[in-house]
Parts: sequence; structure tokens; C-alpha cells
Amino acid sequence: MSLTDPVADLLARIRNSIRARHQKLDVPASKLKLEITRILKEEGYIANFKATEEEGRRVLRIYLKYGQDNNAAISNLQRISRPGCRVYVGRNDIPRVLGGLGINILTTPRGVMTGRQARKQGLGGEILCEVW
Repeated sequence: MSLTDPVADLLARIRNSIRARHQKLDVPASKLKLEITRILKEEGYIANFKATEEEGRRVLRIYLKYGQDNNAAISNLQRISRPGCRVYVGRNDIPRVLGGLGINILTTPRGVMTGRQARKQGLGGEILCEVW
């Protein structure tokens, strides 16, 4: 099975796991997915992650984060740029997510980073997704 949009698959799996109240989930690993999960961990949306290998396949194990009242740290994930419709922004046009309460993840010439970091470094790029 070939995936046309591995990032949308990652986001859908995280969304479904949160709805089903799972503690962890496994997704096929790639460099881009690793960078996205690294940002989610840095920003406090997931508890942890690790890249392992199972049966010769690289797997990314993501540990989800829930608060005291059992609410997930992530209330929503949304894919912005899709393979059929790419969304690029200049450094001055990076949107704020929920007035700064959420984050957006961009691919820039200097790698994958949050919209805040890209704004600080004066970089534009492709908006992959928004998380809040």
C-alpha cells in the first residue's frame, strides 16, 4: 500500500488514537514524521516518542499526553498543505493559530520548525499542519 500523503496519515492516526483514549500509537517512520513529532514533543503536545525498528521496518512510537481531567493535550490537528493543493507563505504571512494558542508546523529551507521559530528567523515555507 502506498500512501500519497504520509503527513495526513500521521495526523489522522494521532487524532484517532486520542479519540480512542490510547496511551501510545505506532506509525511508519520517516524523517519528516520524526521532525513533526519532535516539534509536538518540544511544544508539549505529546508526552514522548521514539524511533524503533520492528521486523525490518522503521516505526515511530508516539506516547500521547493527557491532563489530570483526562483531556488530551491536543484538541485538534489540521492538515493545511496537501499534495493536491500546496500552501506556501512568505516570512511576513505566517498565520497565528487561535491567536497564538496553537502552533503551525512549517517546512523551511532550514528544516522543519514552528511558525513562531520561522517568524523569528525570518523564513517562509510550506505550512504542513496546525495543532491546538
